[in-house]
Amino acid sequence: MKAKSPRSPMRALRRVSQGVFLALFTWLVLETGFSESPPQLLELFFDLDPLISLSTWLSARSLAAGSLLALLTLAATALLGRVFCGWICPLGTVHHIASRLRPKKRGRADAEGFSRWQRAKYFLLAALLVMSLFGGHWVGVFDPLSIMCRSLTTLAFPAAQYLVADGANAVYDADPRLGPLRLTLLTEPAYRFARDDVFRVNRQTFAGGLPVLAFFVLIVALNFVRPRFWCRYVCPLGGLLGLFSRRPALRLKNDKDACRNCGRCAKTCPAAAQPHEPGKWLPSECFVCWNCAAECRSDAVAFALESPLTPPAAGRVDLSRRATMAAGVGGVAALAGFRIAPETRGEQPFPSTLLRPPGARAEREFLQRCIQCGACMRVCPTNALHPSALEAGLEGLWTPRMVAKIGYCRQECTLCGQVCPTGAIEHLPLEEKKKVKVGLAAFDVSRCLPYAYGRECIVCEEHCPLSPKAIYVVPVEVTLRDGSKRVIKQPRVDADLCTGCGICEWSCLFQDQAAIRIYSANESRNAKNQPILPGPGIPPAAPPAEAAPPPAGPYGGGETTGAGNASPY
Repeated sequence: MKAKSPRSPMRALRRVSQGVFLALFTWLVLETGFSESPPQLLELFFDLDPLISLSTWLSARSLAAGSLLALLTLAATALLGRVFCGWICPLGTVHHIASRLRPKKRGRADAEGFSRWQRAKYFLLAALLVMSLFGGHWVGVFDPLSIMCRSLTTLAFPAAQYLVADGANAVYDADPRLGPLRLTLLTEPAYRFARDDVFRVNRQTFAGGLPVLAFFVLIVALNFVRPRFWCRYVCPLGGLLGLFSRRPALRLKNDKDACRNCGRCAKTCPAAAQPHEPGKWLPSECFVCWNCAAECRSDAVAFALESPLTPPAAGRVDLSRRATMAAGVGGVAALAGFRIAPETRGEQPFPSTLLRPPGARAEREFLQRCIQCGACMRVCPTNALHPSALEAGLEGLWTPRMVAKIGYCRQECTLCGQVCPTGAIEHLPLEEKKKVKVGLAAFDVSRCLPYAYGRECIVCEEHCPLSPKAIYVVPVEVTLRDGSKRVIKQPRVDADLCTGCGICEWSCLFQDQAAIRIYSANESRNAKNQPILPGPGIPPAAPPAEAAPPPAGPYGGGETTGAGNASPY
């Protein structure tokens, strides 16, 4: 007969805490997607992350005031151990749930002891911090909050919305019924609730989202190899918190006289922190999940408060100086490898299709701040921002880029700058943001109807939101196949006015590859990529100013809808 799991108030409280923080984080990311005033609490999560604050400070040599909140996390860790990992971290909760789904081994399972491979997270931390010190910022690829926000944005929400919509459509088309009862009586109200009260916007899709999906599935699947595999072996934030929890005030006590050596505490420990070995408990590995104390039937294992000044009777993870230095050298070598690519030189050829959001800092500084969280992609109302693959080199993996054929930049929107937690995208005042040039439109005359086929088309000119318009038309006499003459209007681009917002490419009648496309030339943030100088009487564009307080009303104003595409909103 299976033994009943003992009740533990602390373990129950920890589970409640994990559920609340996971639900809160998920709701904040979801809410960010359709709010004109994105919730600031999501940024608070990132501010509390000491790994993001430390690495951003090292790489960008500056620190936002809110990032000082990370000191609270470090203080809590120094007193209570890795409670952030065990009680708060939303990705840790996902790993915890996945670990619970592991198939149980028949018979008595052996307790898992500490593995030397668990030191890998400390060496990865050293490599990332040294990389940051030399100006490379790849922490966002591994940080749990960035992973969670990025995965929810590019994977979970689009997939859930697709399943709900297509599932409801399938039931509606099949129209199954049992006598007078129809299944749609249940599915249609549920679908309308999900559409109007949960998702609220059309489904987002993301080019380059497949690697994000593969990465997330991999790290969750690893929980079937070892419980909380990512937290144990890889997570650099866990490594950083582990360094601050070597002498916590909250300590595990193992009473040797009361202990029956049953090993239940060790078997239920997801961190392999050795709670079953008196005097060898590893506080730097422990998640303070309370499983060991809850499982002990003889009350031999319990947590108690002691003075942090007193050395704990505990084990210690041996981090050899040589291995740590080798990890740091590895970080420098990796950064050097990243920067072999030509686009990292800061000189030509600049990636022509790498369009950053308006307000993005100069490319090197942008990469030194961006944590690949995907918040800007989530908040973009036209689905214009997508995770990069290798457009910016490996160093720019999963950083945001604009794909104008899928979405465009609204003139009245500053949301991406509002939600960026590290200032990689500056929050510019609306009037200043309107002047920022993301790139420059250019016609493909081999496809454009007035140029290549002698047909009238001014869709791009009609959709240009600027006043005066950056796209104008010129009457041109063309000779047709039968030798007759005809005057048609051919569109042109005014390079002084075009901001590269992308609505012309988005609205182009060609649905595969537009006849007018946006390239990175003349973008405001790159002084070296200015092939077209201002015309007579046109002053040079001013560089983006420092971040300013949020203006009232982030967006909302007249929007033009495309003729070639259905408006996504």
